Amino acid sequence: MGHEDGMTPSERIDQLIAGLTDWRAKTFAAIRRTILAADREIIEEWKWMGSPVWSRDGIIAVANPHKGKVKVTFDYGARLPDPDKLFNAGLEGNQRRAIDFFEGDKVNERALKNLVRAAIDFNQSKAKKKAPKSKKK
Repeated sequence: MGHEDGMTPSERIDQLIAGLTDWRAKTFAAIRRTILAADREIIEEWKWMGSPVWSRDGIIAVANPHKGKVKVTFDYGARLPDPDKLFNAGLEGNQRRAIDFFEGDKVNERALKNLVRAAIDFNQSKAKKKAPKSKKK
């Protein structure tokens, strides 16, 4: 856990977005805002040498700015319902699925939130299979 510069994951993500000087900054910020708005218990993390990661009961998604696009990869995207056909990349994989946002693409907040919630449901159902049944408070 390297917080050698004393920054929180959220501050690092702020800095990453601040460092994007083109349309990707706005797109990235909108993606982040939408993911966080989907569930209050989502936590932001910073992994793998500089990737923003959103988790709840496991990884939900990772976002990275690339040349000419912003890529959001859902860790178990292949298992998630995607009625709005957001996934447009990595479709051949049997686990991950990604959404590539290009310049001018609107972030479909409703659809993205649904996907995030589906990912959380999947993480939780996976965790339940592993965990012994505990009584709900």
